[in-house]
Amino acid sequence: MQFTLTDIWHHTGLFARCIIFALAIMSVASLVVMAERVIVFRKTRKDSRNFAAKMGAILAKGDLQQAANTNMGKEIGHLGRVIGSGLTAYRISPSDKDVAVESVSRALERQAQREVQSLKRGLGILATVGSTAPFVGLLGTTMGIVNAFQLMAQAGSGGLGTISAGIAEALITTAFGLLVAIPAVMAYNFLSGWVDSRAVDISESSNEFLDVVARNLGGGAHTPQQG
Repeated sequence: MQFTLTDIWHHTGLFARCIIFALAIMSVASLVVMAERVIVFRKTRKDSRNFAAKMGAILAKGDLQQAANTNMGKEIGHLGRVIGSGLTAYRISPSDKDVAVESVSRALERQAQREVQSLKRGLGILATVGSTAPFVGLLGTTMGIVNAFQLMAQAGSGGLGTISAGIAEALITTAFGLLVAIPAVMAYNFLSGWVDSRAVDISESSNEFLDVVARNLGGGAHTPQQG
């Protein structure tokens, strides 16, 4: 037996091949999640920046009525959806300042939680693959070594040369499991850090918007519309 991937694959048993197929599926799933999340994150970041540039100019004037009645379109990113929920709550809030500010605050908080959960979508798959793939590979290795020793017992001879092919076959599953797990763990840590950063951005923007609302209501500029 030559210790090449092709030759080892030809000598692997059914159980080891099932392990390799399972790891291959896990690898494909993690790669799909990585690609999908990167695309989503880049788009929502771009849309949020465009929204912040446009809405920021309006809010800088303190004209919340104009901001609430401005149609920014659908491509507004996670930040636009959070601030949009606050503007909606402001538009329909009662004239009482404290009640209106509390209503806007709750609307911002609810939408912020939704956006953070939406950004985390799929990260659980990466965490699962990263944590379980090495153990799946180790399972294949353990069974492969057991089979190798069984073959040695049946042959009635010992020595490393007798079981080296079986051990090499078994260890390939552990190597494959690590190759699947390492990128998944790295991607999970990177994407989780990105989501945490966006959560901070959302919180800061929500607080700034809430300050604008409080100042506007304090100046008596709010004319609520019941609906």
